[in-house]
Amino acid sequence: MTGTVVSDTPPRGRAFTHARRALRASTRTGDDNRWLIALVCFTFVITVVAGLGFEWFPLSTFVVPLVAGSLVLERRHLVTLTAVVAAGVLATVVVAGATPPRVAWAGVMTVLAVILLVASYRSRLGAAGRLGESMLIDLRDRLQTQSELPALPEQWYAQAIMRSAGGAQFAGDFIVAARTGPLLEVVVVDVSGKGLAAGTRALQLSGAFGGLLGALPPEQFLPAANAYLLRQDWGEGFATAAHLAVSLDTGTLSFRTAGHPPGLHFHAGSGRWEVLDSYGPALGLIEGADFEPVTGGLDPDDALMIYTDGLVETPERDFTLGIDKLLGEAERMLSGGWENSAERLLERLDSAGDDRAILFLHRR
Repeated sequence: MTGTVVSDTPPRGRAFTHARRALRASTRTGDDNRWLIALVCFTFVITVVAGLGFEWFPLSTFVVPLVAGSLVLERRHLVTLTAVVAAGVLATVVVAGATPPRVAWAGVMTVLAVILLVASYRSRLGAAGRLGESMLIDLRDRLQTQSELPALPEQWYAQAIMRSAGGAQFAGDFIVAARTGPLLEVVVVDVSGKGLAAGTRALQLSGAFGGLLGALPPEQFLPAANAYLLRQDWGEGFATAAHLAVSLDTGTLSFRTAGHPPGLHFHAGSGRWEVLDSYGPALGLIEGADFEPVTGGLDPDDALMIYTDGLVETPERDFTLGIDKLLGEAERMLSGGWENSAERLLERLDSAGDDRAILFLHRR
């Protein structure tokens, strides 16, 4: 069965995502000119109306096309619009023959200066106008695409869910998976920070880790990931990770962690959960670190759960108590079967205060 990944954004097919990106790229070319013409015409209408009745028409109305232009125009077009708005303000005063309040003058000029400053800054970043928002959307979609689980044989079921703190579209917790023949490798990562602050690092690491998975033997993945983070020189930036390698033919597995919460293995024969304690430092802190593996196997009807600390740790709850609560909820959840298990468990433990990610793997 195909593994699934769920996030705060509804799932999209790859073809639809690529088509939407192509549409955005093609429409951006001529849209700036059309927006500029529309906003210049709007400014002209404001000027005419204000000139006919300045006493009741507030001068601050000229801020409206400026704000709209800052959202949709590139810097060179925004400068043109700013000149048109300034001319409209001057024409209004001359035609109306009245002196507007100084507060109104100061307000319009302040907004104008701030908009030009922000536009100049965004232009230097290459994210002017609507391009900046489109870039963020593309980055978000790319992060979610990299976290898709590969297709699995019918006797295996997997589900992964990622949710960000406060409902933001970017998160510091992510999942990357790769399948090489019968070998499935999954890494669950928690980047330092949360929400938007950790989103850029998560995007960078998801691409790098996706390239390492399957390209190296499983025992070399975490050392290589640790060396990669050390080269980034992020200062206080680090990441915890849990790496799983499992044979889809035999069920044999190896599990390693780097400063990450332990994995949980459900044994169908005994009906009990086993804590998989693997030891290793967080990534990006110690050069040449060792990561101790836990080995074993998934028998038919066994299951494995990997998660980030957002599910078990809160300012009011100890880490150990959080794992006990997670196990208790997992026990109660078993009565409903394994289908959609990750989402159901996350709903039971959901907390918007931290990024969360969880992976369920079940051998039918």
